[in-house]
Amino acid sequence: MNDDIPVARRQPTRVGRKQGLVISSRLWLSLGLGLILLGLLFWVDWGLLGLSDSPEVAAPVAVEESSQSSFSLPPPTLQDGRVSVLGHFAFSEAPLDSLQAVGSYHGREIRLRQAAAESYRRMNEAAQAAGIRLVPISGFRSIADQEFLFFQLAQSRALRPEERAAVSAPPGYSEHHTGYAIDIGDAGFPQFDTEEGFETTPAFRWLESNAARFGFELSFPRGNPQGVSYEPWHWRFVGDRNSLETFYTR
Repeated sequence: MNDDIPVARRQPTRVGRKQGLVISSRLWLSLGLGLILLGLLFWVDWGLLGLSDSPEVAAPVAVEESSQSSFSLPPPTLQDGRVSVLGHFAFSEAPLDSLQAVGSYHGREIRLRQAAAESYRRMNEAAQAAGIRLVPISGFRSIADQEFLFFQLAQSRALRPEERAAVSAPPGYSEHHTGYAIDIGDAGFPQFDTEEGFETTPAFRWLESNAARFGFELSFPRGNPQGVSYEPWHWRFVGDRNSLETFYTR
């Protein structure tokens, strides 16, 4: 039936010149009327359904409204002499030209500042030599990325800002902005990626014993004074002067 050939390219039936013109005219008229009818049906159907049924259109509107109303952030305060919102300290965003790739996660490139990236690669090599397979899950995130994550997840899980801040920093207050923080998983236990269960993996036990040799420390241990939920997967680089001052200068 030549179904793989576009209709417009099929050879027409052999007819007389006059008859062919009549058929051609009728064909074009029918086609035009059909397109008009199809357009009317589509317009009516779209009007009845409304834009709210399209998640691609509705979601951004909902996020913007929530971020300006029920999910607005409280004003910054001082905590231990540092600007803080909901227990998280303010950080500057790392320059993009200071970042280097350390791997990928589900097709997304993971980047850190140069010193942190070089140290992470050395740490990863040492872990591999010990039979441990570290997985970089998330590194640098821009303030714009964090704003989407914080407000979108707060909305989707019906969390108040205080509840969301216990597990994720507000935009402008995330260690990931600095380019020195990285979330790490164990390749053998992907079900524990960014889960508290990561603490039961060989990767976490190896990091507990060895990460400090490469300038990394756990950002949010149990009972941390900031009140942030325990995150065994979240590590930060403090192995040079700039990174140390970033997290410890008041």
